[in-house]
Amino acid sequence: MKLKIRNLSKSYGKKNVLNSVNFTFEEGKIYGLIGRNGSGKTTFFNAINEDVEIDSGEIFLDNKKIMTQDIGYVLATPNVPEFLTGKEFLTFFLEVNKNKIKNPKSISEYFNMVQMSEEDQDKIMKEYSHGMKNKIQLLIHIISNPKVLLLDEPLTSFDIVVQDEMKKLLKDIKKEHILIFSTHILEIAMDLCDEIVIIHDRKLELIEKKNLNRQDYKKKIIQNLKGETHV
Repeated sequence: MKLKIRNLSKSYGKKNVLNSVNFTFEEGKIYGLIGRNGSGKTTFFNAINEDVEIDSGEIFLDNKKIMTQDIGYVLATPNVPEFLTGKEFLTFFLEVNKNKIKNPKSISEYFNMVQMSEEDQDKIMKEYSHGMKNKIQLLIHIISNPKVLLLDEPLTSFDIVVQDEMKKLLKDIKKEHILIFSTHILEIAMDLCDEIVIIHDRKLELIEKKNLNRQDYKKKIIQNLKGETHV
């Protein structure tokens, strides 16, 4: 399975954010999309998810136009129904989607996947921290099992222990998915991702991970990213 981006361009007024982007993402890998805050990472995700209208270009999944049901999008700012408890929300989600879920598990098994205690499961989500809401959002998308999973800065709200738990979970599910993980923190991408891609000069560029172990090369990448601010 391959996600192919062909000549993708997007501008907001006179500001060009993405310019004739060409790239191919492959199944079974986690891609780290690196760029400063405001470099265009979220615009790129919004373009794939059809949340913004692109100026030109095409997006294919295995040579067919990508469909919204093929995509899961974990937002940087999670959106959950705060008047429900975590358990009520998950129960409702599983009931509504019971005919779509492959190899369903019990509610407790799902919560165990994201290391959420029974006490937290029974809290209304209005009382959840940003990180806990992010756990619920990520869990819902894992259950939905999309072919392409876009993750916009999903780990920055977690402490070190929870980050490690989520990294393991993402590595466990990557085999049958295309995972694209955006971050402005190079160290997180180095630890989690199989491939590193930077947004530079409004395009995507693949970087050899082995080169990033060299301090001179890492410094060069950081210098290239400095000063870039798009959307």
